[in-house]
Amino acid sequence: MKFSVFTASTPEWTPEEAAGELAAQGWDGVEWRVTDQAQATPPGFWAGNRATWPLDGLENSLADIARITRDAGLEFSGIGGYARCDDHANVDRMLAATAELGARQVRVTMPRTDTGADYREVFAAARRDVARAAAKAAELGVKALIELHHETITPSASAAFRLVDGLDPEHVGVIHDLGNLVIEGQEHPLSAFQLLGPYLAHVHVKNVRWVPGDPESDGTVPWRAEWATLRAGQADVSAYFTALHEFGYDGWVTSEDFSTELPLRERTTDNLAYLRQVEARTRDLSAAAR
Repeated sequence: MKFSVFTASTPEWTPEEAAGELAAQGWDGVEWRVTDQAQATPPGFWAGNRATWPLDGLENSLADIARITRDAGLEFSGIGGYARCDDHANVDRMLAATAELGARQVRVTMPRTDTGADYREVFAAARRDVARAAAKAAELGVKALIELHHETITPSASAAFRLVDGLDPEHVGVIHDLGNLVIEGQEHPLSAFQLLGPYLAHVHVKNVRWVPGDPESDGTVPWRAEWATLRAGQADVSAYFTALHEFGYDGWVTSEDFSTELPLRERTTDNLAYLRQVEARTRDLSAAAR
């Protein structure tokens, strides 16, 4: 497996700083965040993120993206795009940019489920949009990725498989996301991988924990999900890698840690050490079990 970082999780670093830091720490690649965002001081994950490339004028940034990535000795694990599947013009732009960069694959986001629209209608329309994106990706020799993400029409492997089933897995695939599934959509990992089969194209790892809030007047306890370190969240990272090895996955694993207990440099350094340790241990155990 190869390990990369999604730069949504490195908001304090400029692109040059992010590439240099990640390369020095020993990461294999980078997944650049590409979106237009609000400004914020201090920089945050979702606003003011310094390691984000704006979608507006993206074509003028491609040479810099390529140079910064190449000069650091990093590979592209993919591109972290935010163009929604029904935004055809920007989906096409992201696919074209991915092809020009040689980045192979790019995320296309899905509609949310909290708009009040009928789920069946939204899903059917998204299927048409994803089929269109897959066809465009085939023309360009790249792949459109669908992420398992809470509060969207594809929170689970089962939902994503329904969306992409029958399309060409060479040009459309699924990002399995360990942390998102703690919030919504969790299924047994190996079963999910087996269901997705050739559509399992990419893996994101982060962690989450559920925490109780203050009891309401009638004693009801509300719960909310919050980001946690890879070591401290509810998702079992070791069991996840065991399942990846059993399935035979040997692709990219991208860290996107949104916890804040540790400073950024310490957080990314520790994440790589932990991921490599868990991957090696579970690989050896899986080989011994065969």
